Amino acid sequence: MSAFLYLFLLVLELLFLVGLSSYSIGLLYSSIMGAPYVPTSKKQIDTILERAKLKAGQRFIELGSGDGRIVRRAVQKYSVYGVGVDINVLLVLLSRIYAKKQHLSNISFRKENIFSTSLSEADVVYLFLMPDTIKKILQKFEKELKPSTLLISHGFKIPGWEKKQIDVIKSEPFSTFFYRV
Repeated sequence: MSAFLYLFLLVLELLFLVGLSSYSIGLLYSSIMGAPYVPTSKKQIDTILERAKLKAGQRFIELGSGDGRIVRRAVQKYSVYGVGVDINVLLVLLSRIYAKKQHLSNISFRKENIFSTSLSEADVVYLFLMPDTIKKILQKFEKELKPSTLLISHGFKIPGWEKKQIDVIKSEPFSTFFYRV
């Protein structure tokens, strides 16, 4: 019996290490691809979404959605159709689990590179990306976002979009910038 227990505990430890390693590699990969996973507080999320003046039925896309907390809150509180996009498959799976647990039906999560995601149908785009990644995706915004789309950039300004900026929430450590296409 003790040999069985020892083997069982060994297998459990191995599974834990494999899971932890996979999660760590996923986070590292996300960071390298342009956006490390940095969760935003519920209070900040509510302030940002309130200031966005979302309307039921709008299409809300979150680029680099992490665990999906922002797009899930937008769907839950404002009845928008939400799409979360992240390159980290573990965070996408976690997002789907949370959405299912919250009984959210008008939401989807994609394991996809943000540079491949179509933004042409978006009414609102939310992002919390590093400045270098924002510079790289800027041309995509210019090409795909339809007029009147609200773009919310948490953390960093959109370079060259000063005239499109309509609002800002100043806070520490990250301010939030609102732009109208």
